[in-house]
Amino acid sequence: PLRARHPIGVSLATMALSFSLARRIVGATRSSACFNSFWSHVEEGPADPILGLTEKFKKDEFPSKINLGVGAYRDDSGRPYVLEAVRKAEAQVVKGLLDKEYSPIVGSGEFTKLSAQLAFGSKSSVITEKRVTTAQTISGTGALRVAADFVSKFHKFPGGKKVIWASTPTWANHKNVFPASGMAVEAYGYYDPKTYGLDFAGMCSSLNAIPDGSVVLLHACAHNPTGVDPSLSQWQELSQLFKKKQLLPFFDMAYQGFASGDPDADAAGMRQFVADGHHCIVTQSYAKNMGLYGERVGAVNIVCSDKKEAHRVDTQLRILIRPNYSSPPIHGARIATFVLAEPDLRELWLKEVKSMADRMNNMRTVLVNKLKEKGSQRDWSHITKQIGMFCYSGLTPAQVKHMIEDYHIYLTNDGRISITGITSANVDYLADALHAVTKQ
Repeated sequence: PLRARHPIGVSLATMALSFSLARRIVGATRSSACFNSFWSHVEEGPADPILGLTEKFKKDEFPSKINLGVGAYRDDSGRPYVLEAVRKAEAQVVKGLLDKEYSPIVGSGEFTKLSAQLAFGSKSSVITEKRVTTAQTISGTGALRVAADFVSKFHKFPGGKKVIWASTPTWANHKNVFPASGMAVEAYGYYDPKTYGLDFAGMCSSLNAIPDGSVVLLHACAHNPTGVDPSLSQWQELSQLFKKKQLLPFFDMAYQGFASGDPDADAAGMRQFVADGHHCIVTQSYAKNMGLYGERVGAVNIVCSDKKEAHRVDTQLRILIRPNYSSPPIHGARIATFVLAEPDLRELWLKEVKSMADRMNNMRTVLVNKLKEKGSQRDWSHITKQIGMFCYSGLTPAQVKHMIEDYHIYLTNDGRISITGITSANVDYLADALHAVTKQ
């Protein structure tokens, strides 16, 4: 009542309240500023070199720019490609009005069965004797990580040192995945920069020198980043070397079918090891061969000596997966299951995966022919000898810089070219640029 009769009293009271609130806010701000952050010591991490390259490409306004760093298939118009078999399979998934319940920890039994059959062949002894255990994973990277966790925990490393041996060079992310599981990555000889091909003698010499019982990472086909694979006879020789040294073969099979267009041919090296009695680890990805990049569909397979051992390994894989991501996503796996299980869809998929491989192989040939037409005296035959999505061009870092800055053609610093970035519309310009930077 007093404030109602005395406006001045009201104003003074309001001012006092505002001052009190202001003091509290300032005090809280000072308290927050004085409180040490838990994360003030965290440094900015380095940018991913390939993703950073893509960002630079997107910002470039040059009309004839080319992105040769992309690790995903593009059609001859340079657009992302969704397979018709995948479209039809997805339509069946949607039509089925399936539930969205959790998947089992190791994925659906139908998917893992079909995935193992694709990897090893339906008549393989590891399938018929049920001595391989398979778990669905979050694409190929997830498969590598689950397998790495398993190997790190259970393999009896020589000298107790947790090491996996990888080719020189290897996929960059291998050097992230395995250390995250507690394993150091050491290198064995592989690529010959003088021939742009495989240094098989150097590879064998390196592997003979590593400790018996070591874990060795192998690219099953379409070696990333070089595109250089052993021949079948060389795989046979390697299998005998591994047997003599008691080495554990760890196959990263990210491109089955996508390399040659024939899933059986692309798995031939790995299957040779299995036929020779090796207890291989095989990781799979359905990103490239089915175009299920964002669906994150993959699998890890561990070959065992018998059914009982496979069961025990399966239980341990479940224990490793449970605290990691608990269970894998279902939608992409359902699509892959339909593609692999339905005869008509499988036949269509095989035709489409071959067409993708054929387009890449054709672009290799066209590029080499264009370089000859431009008058290049350089030997570019390695481009057609290499296989898969990537090609080690032989360009130096200085030449790569020249390609990016002067021709707006983006590729990684090691000279790796993603063949899928080459199209009928840009191959002539690419040949011009390659000829110009290499003739100087």
